[in-house]
Formats: sequence, C-alpha cells, structure tokens
Amino acid sequence: MIGAFKDIGRRSLFMFDPETAHGMSIAALKTGLVPTCRLKSDLRLRQTVAGLDFPNPVGMAAGYDKNAEVPEALLRLGFGFTEIGTVTPKPQPGNPRPRIFRLVEDEGVINRLGFNNEGHEAAYHRLAAIRSRGLIGVNIGANKDSADRVDDYVRGIRCFYSVAGYFTANISSPNTPGLRDLQARESLAALLSAVLSARNEEALKANRKIPVFLKIAPDLTEEGMDDIAAEALAHDLDGLIVSNTTLGREGLKDHRQAKEAGGLSGKPVFEKSTAVLARMRKRVGAAMPIIGVGGVSSAETALEKIRAGADLVQLYSSMVYEGPGLPAAILRGLSALLDREGVASIRELRDTRLDHWADRKV
Repeated sequence: MIGAFKDIGRRSLFMFDPETAHGMSIAALKTGLVPTCRLKSDLRLRQTVAGLDFPNPVGMAAGYDKNAEVPEALLRLGFGFTEIGTVTPKPQPGNPRPRIFRLVEDEGVINRLGFNNEGHEAAYHRLAAIRSRGLIGVNIGANKDSADRVDDYVRGIRCFYSVAGYFTANISSPNTPGLRDLQARESLAALLSAVLSARNEEALKANRKIPVFLKIAPDLTEEGMDDIAAEALAHDLDGLIVSNTTLGREGLKDHRQAKEAGGLSGKPVFEKSTAVLARMRKRVGAAMPIIGVGGVSSAETALEKIRAGADLVQLYSSMVYEGPGLPAAILRGLSALLDREGVASIRELRDTRLDHWADRKV
C-alpha cells in the first residue's frame, strides 16, 4: 500500500509547482489519509541524547512543518522526533515566488524561501494544544528586518519554553541576508551567550532544562569549523546540527535548475555534509551530541551519518522523492543492518567511519 501511495502521490504532486505540492502534502497529513507507520519498536534504535529519550534516531528536519501544523502526523509516519520552523518572532512572507525548485535527475531541491512563516504566536498556540508525548523540537530564527537578531533568538527561547522538546538556533540559512555572519566567532559568542542565558533563566522558572542545538552550514572553512567548535565547547552548548543547505553546485546533472539562487539540499549534499559532520565530531569530541542532516534517503545513508559521528539524523528533501513511507522504510532497513552487524544498540556503530569521512575531500 505504501509503495502504491508513493507512486501515485509522486506523480500527482509533481504535476504542481513544488510550493503548491508542499501545501497539498501538509493538507493530506492533516486529513489523516496518509498511511501511518505500523512497525514494532526496535529497542536497539532507542537512545538518550542531550538528556532526551529518542524512540529511534530518524527525525524530520525543520523546513517542512514551518508553522507547527502537523507535528503529530509526522510522528505517526515513524519519525522518532520532528522539528517545526524555522519560526521568527513576527510573521513574514519570505522571498518572492517561485522559490523552490526540484532537481529531479539529482534528487535534490533548491530553495530560497527566506524563513516564510506565521510567526511565534501562531506556532505557539498550535504546539500548546498538543497533548501527545512525542518529541517536537522548535527551530528558531531572526526576522529579515530585525533591528536585533540576537534578541529574536532570545525571544524564541522565551516564547516556546513551555512547549519545546528542544531548541535549534538556525544561523545557517543562506536565504536571509547576513544570517550566516552569525557563524563568525565574535558574533557566535554573543549569540550563544544570550540564548543560553535565556534558556538557563527559563529553566530555573520551569524546573526543567531544555537542550539547545546550533544548526550550522556545510560551506565552512577549516578556520570557521575551528571557531564554531571552540565557542560551542566554551559555552557548554547542548549539541550541533550538521548541516543546513549548501550554496555549492558541484556535480549536478540538472544544469538549468542549478542556476537558481538558494540553498541546495537532498542527495547532492550528502558527501559534503557528512564530511563536515565528521570534522566537527573530531573538533568537539565524543561527548557533544550531533544530529546529522543532508542527503539522508535510505537506511544505508542514515547509518553512514552515524558511522561518521552523528548520534541522530534528520531528513526532509528525500521525502519529496520517496514519499511518506520513507521513515518506516529507513527504520526497517536499520533493523536489518543491525541484525547484520550483530550489535545490541545502534550507538555501537557511531564513529566507526569517522576518520574515513573526516579525511574526505569534498
């Protein structure tokens, strides 16, 4: 049934422009018509990361459910966790359309959305109405016209503290002018100091400490990676998400769509993002949690991220091509791979190809 749904759904959705198709997929999840995951839980896939219990290591990345419309429906597909956003304090329309482009030959996506979302208030009210116990992260960002971008992130922490499973500070989107400048060492130090101070203040009030992750770009120099690692460790950050979309266009088959401005995601970014992940693991050490993102499209690619140093993985663009049955397919595949490896926990495979990926030239 899932296979038939994938084939029919993909043909149907690809008749529409990507942004319209995205809206249709959100609507389908809201109706409950999308088949849910019926897999029995595999205890070998469970992990505790940053103090949180994850039923499995496969999550939905931010960018799909920007306004917290369908987090519960996504969890029912089999995801161990999901991340809403990026959400900014004020609603904003984002960049002009068209702003999403499918690279079908490459199974990639280019987007220049620009943090289009309904703002803090709308997302907060939706999350506050949820009564399930699934793990939902909140990805926070800054408004394009903000006079104080650091304060926008602080406002995100304070607004969502009562409803977030974890936070992600997104400073790596290429589609908001100047946002990636926050990855520079001095700017990053100021951001982390303010965000983590706000989190610590809220933790005292709520009597629970919610982890904060930092999402970084794959287009970093070695010096840039050194700086981020140093500040992450100095500020006792809870973890990293590696990585966001890339501005690179190397090796693409679709040269026409490759000319579009924006961040590239999907299969073409797998190698670069995985190499950066491994290099960051070497820099921050074994203890800091890392979520690996970029090009995860199968059980094999998910496990390769883990072998390269990730504790957990996220995906999004591959759902465009594989459909809603993908998370369940990855979980089945991971269980089979663990059978083959003869390990009691997927954790045992982390870092087993760390050097291979850290030395990879991309």
